Formats: sequence, structure tokens, C-alpha cells
Amino acid sequence: MNILCIPTGVLGTNTYIVYRESGTPEKPADCVVIDPAASKPVLKKLRELGLHCTHILLTHGHFDHIMGVAKLREEEGAQVFIHNADAGALEGGEASLAYMAGTFVTNCEVDKRLEDGDAFTAAGLEFSVIATPGHTPGGVCYVIESEKVIFSGDTLFRLSVGRTDLRGGDSMQLYESIAYRLFTLSGDYRVFPGHEEPTTLDFERKHNPFMRSGGAF
Repeated sequence: MNILCIPTGVLGTNTYIVYRESGTPEKPADCVVIDPAASKPVLKKLRELGLHCTHILLTHGHFDHIMGVAKLREEEGAQVFIHNADAGALEGGEASLAYMAGTFVTNCEVDKRLEDGDAFTAAGLEFSVIATPGHTPGGVCYVIESEKVIFSGDTLFRLSVGRTDLRGGDSMQLYESIAYRLFTLSGDYRVFPGHEEPTTLDFERKHNPFMRSGGAF
């Protein structure tokens, strides 16, 4: 499995392209794109690698993670997956917080409204969904169990967590999501967050200051 990270958008969001093998322009291979904050650099990289995006997976609905969704869906014919509680962010709702940045999110149809525990196959990979509210009501982490990989969005960062002072945020809910949904997973996992550098679950279990403080910085 290959994981390519492209920083996109005004806040340097980690957009991930996940695929098994690259293809050719004539015969592109399937891939998944997670949290496209802009479509142009993603489409450029897909063309370079001979990839076709079949699924766009969103960890939550904030504008800096979804600005590129509509165009990418249009160009690739991809299905858009997001938790039901954050789906309104793609339908013109204020949940995207785009108004705070003086911008807007192009409305986009949601193909699958996820719930906790959902599982699906995309680009030949098995994903499971763990609901991790706290940063937003519909925040989720995507897990590829066979690879021991978690895409954590803005739930869990290296030595930090997503902010909870924005609309829909809840610090205790975020603490519980991490403590009881992620940290209870068996064994270690590579964690690919929505910003900054990757980490591992074991490292965060031992060192994350938010979690060590019981949910308060």
C-alpha cells in the first residue's frame, strides 16, 4: 500500500492519496483521496501517477479539508463519504466554518453518510470507520486494519489534538474519543493526521500532553 501526502489549501491540510499500485494514463489504477483541501494539485498528482480516484473520504466537514471535494468529484466521478453529522458542511451549511475565513465551499452531493462502525472497500483496501467526535460532531478516523494505519484528521496530532473552541467542539468529548475509541485499539498503528507530521498510536499513548492532562491543556 502507498500513502502519498500532499499539503493543500490555505492551512496546509494533509491530503492523502492512498493506493496499491500506480497505473498509466491509458489504464489508471484506483485510489482513494482523503481530505482534499484543493483539487488542482491532487488532480495533477493523479495524472502523474496514473491514478483514478474512486472515493473521497472526509474526516470532518471543516472548510480546510473539503474545499477541493466538488471539483475532484466532478473530474473523477468519485463517491464522497462523510459522517452524517458533518454532511451539512457540503450542502451550504455553516458547519464548514468557511465564513470565518471569508470563503465558501462549493455545494457537493454526499454519496455515503457514514456512521460509527461502518466498513467498506475502496481501491482494493478495507476501511473501517471510528466515530471520534470532539473537534466536530461528525469527526471520524479511517482505519486500514491490515496495514495498521489510522487517518485521524483533526482528532489526533503528534503531541497534540484538534482544537475544540470552534462551533460544535467539545474538549471532553474529544478526550473520550481518543482515550476510549483510539487508544483502546490493540497494538500500535501509524497515524496520519490532518496537519503536521505522522506519528504512532503508541507514541501518543505515552507522550500526548492533552491526553496525559486528562483532557485539558
